[in-house]
Amino acid sequence: MNSTNGKWYKIGEVARMQGIAVETIRMYEREGLLLVEKTPAGQRIFNCDDVHWIECIRRLIKEKGLNIEGIRRLLALLPCWNLRPCPEAERSGCPALLGAAQPCWTMKERIPEFCRAENCRTCKVYQNAIHCANLKQLMYNTEAIDHSIS
Repeated sequence: MNSTNGKWYKIGEVARMQGIAVETIRMYEREGLLLVEKTPAGQRIFNCDDVHWIECIRRLIKEKGLNIEGIRRLLALLPCWNLRPCPEAERSGCPALLGAAQPCWTMKERIPEFCRAENCRTCKVYQNAIHCANLKQLMYNTEAIDHSIS
């Protein structure tokens, strides 16, 4: 468990920081919008990127008028096959490419082995998505990919 600044927050701390209920954060996780790190004891912990992504989700809901399903479908449009180039053979049967209504990280058991082996929290697709500001660019221009994310 590495955090960009070494700081980890418990779910209650994040909820207070965001002015939302703990259950709201759990709902984002259940709905596939948020991938959560857990301690060996199963306690949810969040780094600064997670906190920023929760802020983005809140903005998409409050300011842009999206609901959970709308955000999930928006994330499903991310071209994961371009963000982390996968072989053509893997791509041809991948549900993330073939009209999925949810982001690739929510269908880990159904995606090709090429992606399945990777930790979705560290995958370029999820990492670029959680930076929120460039979602539209990511859909249309793979030049917008943050190549510094490994």
